[in-house]
Amino acid sequence: MTVDMIMERLKKRYPPGKFESNDPFRVLISTVLSQRTRDEVTDRAAEKLFARYGTPGALADADVDDIEELIREVGFYRVKAPRLKEIARIIDNDFQGRVPADMDTLLLLPGVGRKTANCVLVYGFGLDAIAVDTHVHRISNRLGLVSTKTPEETEIKLRSALPKEHWRHINELLVRFGRDICRPISPKCGLCPIIDLCQGRRDTKTFV
Repeated sequence: MTVDMIMERLKKRYPPGKFESNDPFRVLISTVLSQRTRDEVTDRAAEKLFARYGTPGALADADVDDIEELIREVGFYRVKAPRLKEIARIIDNDFQGRVPADMDTLLLLPGVGRKTANCVLVYGFGLDAIAVDTHVHRISNRLGLVSTKTPEETEIKLRSALPKEHWRHINELLVRFGRDICRPISPKCGLCPIIDLCQGRRDTKTFV
């Protein structure tokens, strides 16, 4: 089956472990920080933030101006700072400091959409979920696994296209693949380990 071949080849090229399961609170806050922000910038801001406020209670009690200063590098930091404080307050007050492990409850948190919630389920709890970011959406369509217009549609279609055993691995694999080879513009097709399985390559000789 093509999808199994794609996943197996990518697993060989990108052994698991780069995005290991972590503390759910850190995953949640880092993913909110990452929205419209480069990964390296997110990582720096998250490290500074958690060094000062490492628990929901501590972040809930933090001064918004101080949070802003710590995350100033990320996009929309003035919007994100009070949002992070409110997320921490809700978790600390309503969930006894524990991040909820179900999609519906996570979606009730301010600023948390399906991608963020799925990242928490996958990387925070090690659950079977499909986290669709720009890499997963773009590459899934390029490969021909789905034909969709939005990340939300991609998640729904991938649930049918992918055996469940692949769900929690696809984000890590396609993120690494998208940074390394299958770039939005000028992908390195000559180095691609799945070029023979790529519908996009069969359909056109040029990616834009």
